[in-house]
Amino acid sequence: MTVYFIGAGPGAADLITLRGARTLARCPVCLYAGSLVPAELLAECPPDARLVDTAHLDLDAITAEFSRAHEAGQDVARLHSGDPSVFSAVAEQMRRLDALGIPYEVVPGVPAFAAAAAALKRELTVPTVGQTVVLTRVAQEATPMPEGEDLATLGRSGALLVLHLAARYVDRVTAELLPHYGADCPAAVVAHASRPEELILRGTLGTIAAETKAAGITRTAVIMVGRTLGASSFRDSHLYSAARERHTC
Repeated sequence: MTVYFIGAGPGAADLITLRGARTLARCPVCLYAGSLVPAELLAECPPDARLVDTAHLDLDAITAEFSRAHEAGQDVARLHSGDPSVFSAVAEQMRRLDALGIPYEVVPGVPAFAAAAAALKRELTVPTVGQTVVLTRVAQEATPMPEGEDLATLGRSGALLVLHLAARYVDRVTAELLPHYGADCPAAVVAHASRPEELILRGTLGTIAAETKAAGITRTAVIMVGRTLGASSFRDSHLYSAARERHTC
C-alpha cells in the first residue's frame, strides 16, 4: 500500500489536479483535513471508502490510521488543503511513515497564494519591478519563526510578501512592514480564494489593516504586500521581445 499526500487545492473542488482526483477515486481510505477540504471532493472517493476527518485528531491518531491501513493493505488518500509543500504539516507525518517503513508519495496541488493571485488578476513577478516572492507567516500561537525570518528582516528585501495564517494579526503585520515598504505600497487580502464566498480587499499598506478588520476577516486568507501588485508601467519581458533571437529546429 501507499499513502498519497494529495493537495486538494485552495478551495474550489475543481482545482484539484487530474492526478489528485484519479488517486482519490481509487483509494479505499481517505483522511481529510476537515472543512479546509471541499466536501464535494469526498464524493469522488469510492462508495465504500473509509472517510476520516482529521481536524480533531492529533499526530498519534493520524499515524494509527496509516498503520491500520498498512496492515490491511489499503492505499490511503491523505487530503490536505492547498499544496502539501507549504504550511501543510506533512513533514512530521512523513517522518512517522519513514520510521514505520510505510511508503508514501506526494501529489502537488494549487497553493492558496496562486489562487489569490488569480483572484487579483495579477502576475506576482513583473519585469523591472519585482522578481521575488516570499511565502511566510508570523509567529503567534503557532510554532515560533526561525531566527532571521521575522517580518522586519524579510521586509528589508522589498520583495513581494505573501503571509499565510496572519489575517487576525494584520495590525502587527502592517506595523512591522511600514518602515520598509511605506504606507503607499500596494497591499491586498484575499479570503476564501476560489470559493463562492471569496472576498478580495485591495488597498495600501497604510489602509489594508482597517479594511481587513472592517470586513471581519480573521482566517482562511492570505495577505500580500509588494510593488508588483500595483505595477502598470514596466518593461515587457525578454520572453516575447521582438528583439530576442529566435532559434528554430
